[in-house]
Amino acid sequence: MDWTRFFNVLIDGIQLGSVYALIALGYTMVYGILKLLNFAHGDIYMIGAFIGFGVLTFFGGPLSPNLPLAPLLILMFVVAMLGSGLLGVAVERFAYRPLRDAPRIAPLISALGVAFFLENSALLLFGSQYRQYNGFDLIGTGGFFIGSVKITWINLLVVSSAAALMVALMLLVARTKLGKAMRATSFDREAAAMQGIDIDRVIVWTFFIGSALAGAAGVMAGLAYSSIYHFMGFTAGLKGFAAAVVGGIGSIPGAMAGGLLIGLAESFTAGYMNGTWKDAVTFSILVLVMLVRPTGLFGKPEIQKV
Repeated sequence: MDWTRFFNVLIDGIQLGSVYALIALGYTMVYGILKLLNFAHGDIYMIGAFIGFGVLTFFGGPLSPNLPLAPLLILMFVVAMLGSGLLGVAVERFAYRPLRDAPRIAPLISALGVAFFLENSALLLFGSQYRQYNGFDLIGTGGFFIGSVKITWINLLVVSSAAALMVALMLLVARTKLGKAMRATSFDREAAAMQGIDIDRVIVWTFFIGSALAGAAGVMAGLAYSSIYHFMGFTAGLKGFAAAVVGGIGSIPGAMAGGLLIGLAESFTAGYMNGTWKDAVTFSILVLVMLVRPTGLFGKPEIQKV
């Protein structure tokens, strides 16, 4: 067996899975609070990628940036996360909040409408052509070797940044007052409101944080895979949703595990079979997990109120 190839495919899968995991976290956070499938989330990821590209272009692009590399990367992530977070808040305010007490099909249809609106707005604003991050020109093709396996600086940047954001989210949910309010709201929204928790504030922060993570994922995807375009959020959003469901939608550790599983499955399918099969394998995993464990790998059956 060619172990060098195996570990290279493994590294690619972890990198791709890290991006999917960040997207999946937005799905699972919103569903945990509102029981809403925010199908516009993938397009917020796409907008985050374009914001990062805009910052990169403003400061001279990948070939001759006007800023040192570290401040430029930090600025790209910060601006993309802020922009995507504010966009997520706006989507919640105008597309979901008026439908909060409507039948559950209504916000789902609204989410699909927002997704198409964002995709076509990006098409009108940025055009249909692919934009090039040229991540290897910006960061370089260097890295380090473990045996005969090379880990590039982009591999390290994407995986370490995603891991840091996931750990930060888990600490926020577990140890802060906002995190406790989120957990209380996800368990029983009415009871949380009766205890004095500002439900609207919790929901706004949930959308902001989930959308900010999607924006960071968009920048990572641009750096790792170079090209971005207006329709990139559709497929990535479906993969992120599949990751959230496989892991157990509503579970933060489940979203992380689901993202890595989907990323590894896609990478190994492309590396050892045929790239045209990767989507079929990805969604076959989704169907299989739903048949065997409908709540997902980390999900728990909902308590039925009587």
